[in-house]
Amino acid sequence: MTGKLYLIPAPISSEDVAWVLPLAVQQRIAEIAYFIVEHPKTARQFLKQINSKYALQELHMQSLNEHTLAKDLLALLDPLLAGHDVGLLSEAGCPAVADPGAGLIRLAHKNNITVVPLVGPSSILLALMASGLNGQCFAFHGYLPIEHEARASKIMELEKLSISRDQTQIFIEAPYRNQKLLGQLMSVCSDNTDLCIASHLTFSSELIATKPIQQWRRSLPDINKIPTIFLLHG
Repeated sequence: MTGKLYLIPAPISSEDVAWVLPLAVQQRIAEIAYFIVEHPKTARQFLKQINSKYALQELHMQSLNEHTLAKDLLALLDPLLAGHDVGLLSEAGCPAVADPGAGLIRLAHKNNITVVPLVGPSSILLALMASGLNGQCFAFHGYLPIEHEARASKIMELEKLSISRDQTQIFIEAPYRNQKLLGQLMSVCSDNTDLCIASHLTFSSELIATKPIQQWRRSLPDINKIPTIFLLHG
């Protein structure tokens, strides 16, 4: 018998974990002794909050991040193949959604390991839910190009796609570049294109607002260094 691979959504804010994770989910996580994590230090901080039944020094942790090579993924499955349940824990939000993990999960399926997604916060879906934009047809693009002209071209492409497909376009940026991206959206997009800015989701300082570009130009929020989801619909 192999163990089960539990996909654990980590909180995306510093607020009380009970606000974003149901008690039953916390209790299931607390029973797991083996974890695959992005950063052991923050993983232990999270597991302390949910009152793991194990002492922190008793937990078994392996690392999976953007530097992990594909050839090293199979070894991460060893505890599962030995019969232990394992939790895959992102730094924030859902594993494998704009985060590492998809390759490992695919490998788990190939090895007939049961994969169990647990309920928890996804900044992408929370932003889409609250945007008022089309939730029946949408696309997530991750990070846009950094270079100014390439990014402008991509923004125009996404705006055209949103119009032709009636599709909400979702993207993110490194928080310290948010303000530059916001300024470029103001200069590139059409007046009537709708933009939703969803910042600090699940924090007490949460901001979610959807307005046409023309209205945003009158007063832009300061989202510098604040985790933000951008949603565009022409």
